Amino acid sequence: MTERIEGVTISHPERVIFADAGPGKAGLTKAGLTKARLARYYQQIAPLMLEEAANRPLSLLRLPDGMAGERFFQKHPGKGFPKAIRQMQITESDGEAAPYAYVTDAAGLVAAVQMGTVEFHIWPARRDRLERPDRLVLDLDPDEGLGFDAVRSAALSLRGRLLDLGLEPWAMLTGGKGVHLVVPLRRSLGWDDLKRFARGFAALCAQEEPDRYTVELAKASRRGRIFIDWLRNERGSTAVAPFSVRARPGAPVAAPIGWDELARISTARAFGIAAAQERGWAGVTRVQQSLTRPMFEAVEKALAG
Repeated sequence: MTERIEGVTISHPERVIFADAGPGKAGLTKAGLTKARLARYYQQIAPLMLEEAANRPLSLLRLPDGMAGERFFQKHPGKGFPKAIRQMQITESDGEAAPYAYVTDAAGLVAAVQMGTVEFHIWPARRDRLERPDRLVLDLDPDEGLGFDAVRSAALSLRGRLLDLGLEPWAMLTGGKGVHLVVPLRRSLGWDDLKRFARGFAALCAQEEPDRYTVELAKASRRGRIFIDWLRNERGSTAVAPFSVRARPGAPVAAPIGWDELARISTARAFGIAAAQERGWAGVTRVQQSLTRPMFEAVEKALAG
C-alpha cells in the first residue's frame, strides 16, 4: 500500500508513528498519528516552516518504525535518499568534504518523512553563505526537577537582558522541556564572533545568578538550575526547526510563541499539529539585527567585573 503526497510516494502510509494522539488531536485517527498524516502535516505547514528551515543544512531524527522502534540522527544523507531531499557538500573541521541534506519546498519535507524522519534540526546559517550565521539561539534546558514555571520565568528574564543590550529575541516552545530564545541576525559576522557572544552572554547570566543558571554541559551540574545551552551557535551545530514535530509522547510541536502568550503557558509541550497549523507565526516578531561592538564590550566588561 502506498500514497502520493506532494508528488512523493509514501510507503506504508498506515504505519502508526505515534500511538498516543496527545495535544491537538484534530485530524488524527483512532490509532494515533500515521505516517501519511505526519507527511500531510509537513506538506501543509511547509509555507510557515520553510521561512526558517529552507536552504539550511539539516540533521534529521529518523524513526523508521515509529516511536516504538529504533531512532537515530542523520546529518549525512545516504544512498537512496529521494531527490526532493537536496544535497550539498560542506567542508568539515577535518578538512574533508561531506554531503549534507537541505530542503527547499514541501516535497523535501514530505520526502524526509518517507525516509522515517520525525524531527528536523537546522543549522544557524543558510547554504548560500555558510560562514555567515543568521540566527543566535539560546536553549534553556532545565534540570529534571524544575517545573516549566522556572523555564518560563527564565525566558522572560533573559529576554529582558537581551533587550537591555539592544537585541529583541523571539521565543519558541521546544515541544520538550524548554524554550529557545532566537535572535535573527544580519549576516555580517562569522562563527567565532557568534560563539564568543553566545558564550559570554550565557556565562554572564550564570555568573550573576549562579543558583539559577549554569553553562556547564554535565547533567550533574544542572541540579536545580537551568542550563543555558550556547553551544547551538557553533559551526555544524543545530537546533530543532520551528514547527517540527518532536519524537516525544503525544507528538508535540516546536511552536513559536509571542511573549505575552508565553507568560500564560504552563508547558513546553502545549501544542500539537492541529494547533501549530492554526497558530502559525501569530504574535511572533522577527526582525534582523546586528551584534555590535558595544554589545560585545558590555558583556565582556560585566564578566570581568
